[in-house]
Amino acid sequence: MLRDAINTAVKEAMKARNERALSTLRMVNSTIKNADIDARGQGKPPLSDADLLSLLQKMIKQRQESVELYDKGGRTELAAQEREEIAIISAYLPKQMSDDEVKAAVAALISETGASGIKDMGKVIGALKAKYAGQMDFAKASGVVKAALTG
Repeated sequence: MLRDAINTAVKEAMKARNERALSTLRMVNSTIKNADIDARGQGKPPLSDADLLSLLQKMIKQRQESVELYDKGGRTELAAQEREEIAIISAYLPKQMSDDEVKAAVAALISETGASGIKDMGKVIGALKAKYAGQMDFAKASGVVKAALTG
């Protein structure tokens, strides 16, 4: 379903002659195809929508790192270009959860999984990834889980 939305957006960007959107969406399609080829080489099926969301988040994170570097280097035009790409890719992610929603989800899953200590952190993070793929930054969420399990 996500693939279809991206392919439709490529066609719309072509018709609208939106070069930035077109190049960004083509890059997204290329990354998806490469990941599919890699998965096929390992004997796995094509990526699911949850896997695609994770891939898109990874692409956004790469661009955010580039923005920081470009800003530090005084390359504002390149930083602006990366921000545009982030906005285009972000349109295909579900709405991100707020910090309070993340804390509530973590608390619910800790009680649901019966996690009692730091040794159960992997179980809680796995449950979060399964239930909330694409909706939160798991690097931040792991900090919340660690704080909840130790404190």
